[in-house]
Amino acid sequence: MGNRLHLSVLLVLVTVLLSIIHSEQLQSSLSQTLLRIQQLLNFPTVLSCWDNNTDFCSTDSTSSLTVVCYDGTITQLHIVGETRALLLPKNFSINSFFTTLVRLPSLKVLTLVSLGIWGPLPGKIAHLSSLEIFNASSNFLYGSIPSEFSSLSHLQTLILDNNMFSGHLPEWIDSFPALTVLCLKHNLFNGSLPDSLSSLENMRILSLSHNHFYGPVPDLRRLANLQVLELDDNAFGPRFPQLGDKLVTLVLRNNKFRSSIPDEMSSCYQLETLDISANTFVGPFQLPLMSLPSITYLNISGNKLTGMLLENLSCNPGLEAVDLSSNLLTGILPKCLISNANDKTFLYARNCLEETNQNQHALPFCHTEAIAVGVVPEGKKHKRVSKAVLSLGIVCGIFGGVAIVALLFFIIRRGNVQRKIKNPPSKLISENAASGYTSKLLSDTIDLPPYRAFSLDEIVAATNNFDSVCFMGEVSQGKMHRGQLKGGLLVAIRSVKVTKIYSTQDFMHNMEQIFKYRHRHLVSVLGHCFECYLDDSSVSSIFIVFEYVPNGTLKSWISDRHYRKSLTWMQRIEAAIGVAKGIQYLHTGIVPGVYSNNLKITDVLLDKNFVAKIKIYDSPLYSPMRKVGQGNPSREFKSPSANKNVIQEDKSDVYDFGVILLELILGRTIKSRNVDTLKDLLQASITADGEARRSIIDPAVRKVCLDQSLKTMMEICVRCLVKEPAERPSIEDVLWNLQFAAQVQDAWIGDSQSGSDGSPISPLASIRMTFH
Repeated sequence: MGNRLHLSVLLVLVTVLLSIIHSEQLQSSLSQTLLRIQQLLNFPTVLSCWDNNTDFCSTDSTSSLTVVCYDGTITQLHIVGETRALLLPKNFSINSFFTTLVRLPSLKVLTLVSLGIWGPLPGKIAHLSSLEIFNASSNFLYGSIPSEFSSLSHLQTLILDNNMFSGHLPEWIDSFPALTVLCLKHNLFNGSLPDSLSSLENMRILSLSHNHFYGPVPDLRRLANLQVLELDDNAFGPRFPQLGDKLVTLVLRNNKFRSSIPDEMSSCYQLETLDISANTFVGPFQLPLMSLPSITYLNISGNKLTGMLLENLSCNPGLEAVDLSSNLLTGILPKCLISNANDKTFLYARNCLEETNQNQHALPFCHTEAIAVGVVPEGKKHKRVSKAVLSLGIVCGIFGGVAIVALLFFIIRRGNVQRKIKNPPSKLISENAASGYTSKLLSDTIDLPPYRAFSLDEIVAATNNFDSVCFMGEVSQGKMHRGQLKGGLLVAIRSVKVTKIYSTQDFMHNMEQIFKYRHRHLVSVLGHCFECYLDDSSVSSIFIVFEYVPNGTLKSWISDRHYRKSLTWMQRIEAAIGVAKGIQYLHTGIVPGVYSNNLKITDVLLDKNFVAKIKIYDSPLYSPMRKVGQGNPSREFKSPSANKNVIQEDKSDVYDFGVILLELILGRTIKSRNVDTLKDLLQASITADGEARRSIIDPAVRKVCLDQSLKTMMEICVRCLVKEPAERPSIEDVLWNLQFAAQVQDAWIGDSQSGSDGSPISPLASIRMTFH
């Protein structure tokens, strides 16, 4: 009996001893793994407290570092490095790093933020089969999301913000039935969203901002728990997304939406933030949005929304910021939007409101614009006509139509003849010019393939292995080659060698800015390609693919006269409008805006339809030496926080545009030392008679430009060239005047009759193509 008792005690002691030994071995193994992670991450400051004596499962947690253990295994690893962490050394291997990580198979939470990790995400991450939360934001990860990722069926949160991921969002995204948070902001993803996204019924936060997605948004009404949807700075559209009613934050800013706001939005009682600015939304503005019980931020600026505001309209008292500017709103500003409080911001300029202290258009402007986008303004809607009355009208119309048409034809014909003989275009054309400008401001879409990543084989094939015949010339930090893609599309390819003294972060900020250059009046970017060193997978060459613009520079058609034919007066105005729209997009169409571009007439190219495009081939890639306020050969990128002198920078581009306009008017090369003299010459001719004005301009267009059009061009040119930047016009003011000059010129029929001689295309054909 005693022997049995001793044997039982001995077995217990052995079991405990083995458990202790196993625990110590396991602890030692975990310690070795974590210390290896510290080494692979190049001993970041946040891990400086780790050493061979650290009891990792008993360390205090901080916001930057947390290790959580359960039952002898590590279940949570949370590491957040310093903001703007440097790229890890060239000997860093992302494969080795994740091979080490998967030695922690019980991980449920893995956070690796701002640690300088670079390379494609390896598929072996799928070995962490228990993973529920994965956050690898603010690193330098690139390539597509590996297909092996789909096996992480327990994943609830995926955050990959601020990396360089590219490719499409995969169809297998619905492999994560428990996914509640998906954040992919500030990457290079492209393509349309998969319909499978609508199957993630547990989704609460979906943030895809600042990518290159395009096309319609899938039906998200099944995502009944969706609270945050951020799709800004993409090319989604044209229909307003179909959404549930539990949204708290909805951001659709700067996309391609062109529909009306659905009535259901006024039932989103939990909505706190709504930003649909910088689109082309049309139809009535849903006034109840301002009185939603939770709304604090509302931005509908830069659309074509109509509606009449009333003085006694109610607002939610909690509204902190409202921006209604640049729409087609009429009526009286509500009292609830008049506040002197420092903590509230209410903007409503560039509508047609009565008696406000912010700049407004005249009422006819909004009516004209509303009609232009297919909306009949309030007070001008036609009443329904009964079928009987309609039938009677048709019968009467059959008998009376011929007589009426004949009479109208006679009146119009006679009026046109009289106008040709005596009457210059009236003030009405000025109003039409203004409406023509704004109705097209946000619709300068481009007919280009979607942005994508190219393979090196495609680049080599397109340039015939960079044949010297394809060489176009040297640009800042690289070379240009002409090429042709497999489908026949002509392209221009910029190649830049990246020496190992530069890290990825040295060029990624500027590359991300270049990727945004897709506009009708910019030489648009089609995609990129990275070539990597074989030894460490770091980037060795960058290839940026642009659309090819075949008709040379604007200067070659104006003052160099490389071609037998010159541009007509109308074509010159249209070229000026194109350049101005390109500048406006650089300032306001992308974030951050691009200012102080040092534009010259040689920076403007003409495509096959003679549409003007600002070339951005030589935009800088490397920026480690660049100082704040220091320009570069072409343009400098500014963050919003650094734009203390944004008005000065804006007006710097307006001055450069004035010099381009001067060359278009005079038809001669302009030297910088002569600008002031030539500006004074234009100023003096403005107050002189028409013959005096014509005597100083390009002889090629002297006989075919209407005096009112010429005078308007001269006036805006002189205003652009004044010495004091604050006194120069805004780019919007410049565009309005240019459109007015184009409208009055087009209305003068004599230009269409006599201006086609010596022109590459007729003026009327030019304006049709430019405004298509």
